Amino acid sequence: MARLLPLLLLGWAGPGACTDPPGGGWLAGAVPEEPRCTVERADASITYSLFLQRFAFSRPVILGGVTDNSAFRALCTREKLLAAFGPFPVRLSTANTYSYRKVDVPFQEYVEHLLKPQDPARLGSDTLYFFGDNNFTEWGPLFQHYVPPPFRIPGTSPAYSFGIAGSGSGVPFHWHGPGFSEVIFGRKRWFLYPPDKTPHFHPNETTLAWLQHTYPTLPPAQRPLECTLRPGEVLYFPDRWWHATLNLDTSVFISTFLG
Repeated sequence: MARLLPLLLLGWAGPGACTDPPGGGWLAGAVPEEPRCTVERADASITYSLFLQRFAFSRPVILGGVTDNSAFRALCTREKLLAAFGPFPVRLSTANTYSYRKVDVPFQEYVEHLLKPQDPARLGSDTLYFFGDNNFTEWGPLFQHYVPPPFRIPGTSPAYSFGIAGSGSGVPFHWHGPGFSEVIFGRKRWFLYPPDKTPHFHPNETTLAWLQHTYPTLPPAQRPLECTLRPGEVLYFPDRWWHATLNLDTSVFISTFLG
């Protein structure tokens, strides 16, 4: 019964409820959105065989309409997450490429005092936000309501990584195995390079600083693939692709890593 307590506290009224504030009560950001999108898109008509053939091992794709997470979204408003998980500790990571430093704070303290827009002058090693490192004993009941993308890579198994981050925050360029990332609330801008094209960046520079200082100097041929994801859209990134993220608003997101 203890594992079910967080969701009971949420008082979820179902996906049809209309009492939730716009944007889930999370703060809208002032970071401008770039309308250009150079990542290929696919809709719900894409088949698993086509996904494997065209994207799984070769290039990223934005998938639209492949999941319906309205029920999960209803549980992820600011008010409901605070009610359910406020006193529970969450582990914050530094927003630099290697994320060496970890800090544990109550979820309520993070949301009410630390979840702020990114200071452009602050280094990644001095910027903390909540992504990954989820305690599945406490957060597991919430994740049971998440509907993951329907595609898998043969020989892999999924693992969830849930996060909430302020406007202007993000993770600088890094790479790992393949996975999916879905935006639940807010907007998240992605930058991607193939494995054989190492981006020019400093591992302790925030994505916002990179966008302001380095990105404008890149010749068109050296610019990354990029696009802004909105709620309900899912990005797939293949194995070892470099990627960096920038949250345009306070964003709630969940990734499905395929390991």
